[in-house]
Amino acid sequence: MEKILRNENLRNIAIIAHVDHGKTTLVDAMFRQSGMFRAGQQVNERLMDNMDLERERGITIAAKNCSVLWNGVKINIIDTPGHADFGGEVERALSMADGALLLVDASEGPLPQTRFVLKKTLEAGIKIIVVINKIDRKDARTDEVLNEIYDLFIDLDAAEDQLEFPLLYAVGRDGVAQKSLEEKGENLHVLMDTILKEIPAPAYNPSEPFQMLVSDLSYSDYLGRLAIGKIFNGSMKSNENLICLGEKGEHFPLKVSRLQTYTGINLQEVELAQPGDIVVLSGIENIRIGDTVCTKDSPKALKRIRVDEPTVSMKFTTNTSPFSGKEGKFVQSAKIRERLIKETLKNVAIRVEETEERDIFVVKGRGEFQMAILIETMRREGFEICVGRPEVIYKHENGKLLEPIEHLFVDCEELFLGIVTEKLSIRKGKMVNLINNGKGRIRVEFSVPSRSLIGYRDEFLTDTKGTGILNSYFSGYEEHRGEFPTRFTGSLVSDRQGVGVAYALFNLEPRGQLFVIPNDPVYEGMIVGEHNKDVDLNVNPCKEKKLSNMRAAGKDENVILSPIKPMTLERAIHFIREDEMVEVTPKSVRLRKSVLSAQKRHTMRAAKMKKDHPPADFNKVA
Repeated sequence: MEKILRNENLRNIAIIAHVDHGKTTLVDAMFRQSGMFRAGQQVNERLMDNMDLERERGITIAAKNCSVLWNGVKINIIDTPGHADFGGEVERALSMADGALLLVDASEGPLPQTRFVLKKTLEAGIKIIVVINKIDRKDARTDEVLNEIYDLFIDLDAAEDQLEFPLLYAVGRDGVAQKSLEEKGENLHVLMDTILKEIPAPAYNPSEPFQMLVSDLSYSDYLGRLAIGKIFNGSMKSNENLICLGEKGEHFPLKVSRLQTYTGINLQEVELAQPGDIVVLSGIENIRIGDTVCTKDSPKALKRIRVDEPTVSMKFTTNTSPFSGKEGKFVQSAKIRERLIKETLKNVAIRVEETEERDIFVVKGRGEFQMAILIETMRREGFEICVGRPEVIYKHENGKLLEPIEHLFVDCEELFLGIVTEKLSIRKGKMVNLINNGKGRIRVEFSVPSRSLIGYRDEFLTDTKGTGILNSYFSGYEEHRGEFPTRFTGSLVSDRQGVGVAYALFNLEPRGQLFVIPNDPVYEGMIVGEHNKDVDLNVNPCKEKKLSNMRAAGKDENVILSPIKPMTLERAIHFIREDEMVEVTPKSVRLRKSVLSAQKRHTMRAAKMKKDHPPADFNKVA
């Protein structure tokens, strides 16, 4: 029987939870109380969220690594995203972890993304510590939430030993944890001690050769590509000659120019790394997430990281508007292709396919929010691109068309149940559960096609006066439920190039909601507003008031326009139809028709109508 040893000086844990249940805040408190910072040192909030988008949105987008030292044991912490669209990050994080902290809000309880990340954790078979966070909230319902957590474990077919999880209560913001509600927590010492006691140390086989699984990739301007992963067996030294095993069994030699491990949130160069260490290797090209780094003498691959198949696709193309190249640095298709390929190297949940047209790329991912983050990141890097409407990815099985289905949770006031149910029924949704706690708010569950949620979230917030909460998770593929209208309004489309004029825009206001203000540049085919009716309307937003001698004294009134709602990237992606695109530049987000020329659009529409409704042949004898 092979002997299994454990590196007792290490613990590797992932922190998992729903969005905004306090993962990153708790990690901040663990840093401060473990003595990682000197007294009086100025430290930013949300230490782990180092991307600008993460700090702005208050969410974690990419899995991060760091470490704290407690009672002589190094605890490697992986802070994971809580949004299902970034599920690829969760799966990568779990590949490096031997245990997990599951954080649940004491008021909201386990929500859809809690279910998503917990399902992945239970499948990985790692030890879980449950932490009910934010117990100081006035609306905390701790006992009910604990029962909901047990129900969720049972619903996800947790093993008997997984149901006997250690339980702690915490207020992450104040940096306190306790074993029961009756106790008065003073710090996070009980949490740190529980991690050392309950989370197993990394196991390894001393007879096995060196093996490391690449779970993440990064890039340094000074060191080149960085490979991040956990050592499963053996040890490694800096400047050692190794090989990398790829997905299809191919292998190539590599030399580690620099070996680093995490100390706090910083990297520290080391000469030797032991089993269980999470290390960063530099000076390696052509390596991919899921590859195994091992010795030349005993090449043996570890099980690759597998992520769920993508469910949404979007078309990315070069900016072909008249304003192309005026606001960005990178406009060529070659640059866009290079950037998208680079994204697939770092993000296992993103896939890129090239099309027959050289400047059009199909990007596939887990959700439109993930796509919006990618587009926003590229925009900030100086790219100009045009993107199409998100489309779900269908499957064909046994002659049937299958589509992705979401399990949707709606939390809203009882007053809005009628309008929400009506809108989701139109979108082929089916109500599967309704919980009314008698306090004026209800929780309703629906089974809905994924395509029905594209563009619905803004509408939902409007219908519920901003008080509703909408969450969902991917539940599987089912038979196609039929077509439904994606939008009940048309577009106001500019018929010429110029700048918006207050007089013209004032006269267009009765036609619908405008997206532009006076002096905004416009071009032919650009969408300048939302038409009240369900047809497109070509308009002239540049029309000026005619000058004449027939003006009466005092009749030159000042034109006052209604304020417009800012066109954010997410709103733009949700708004467009199949024949429309979003033009994204570092300075602007514009809506446009795929075909800019009004004459060409008219010709194409006429040809389609002729094809769909061919003229009757009166010479034909019945």
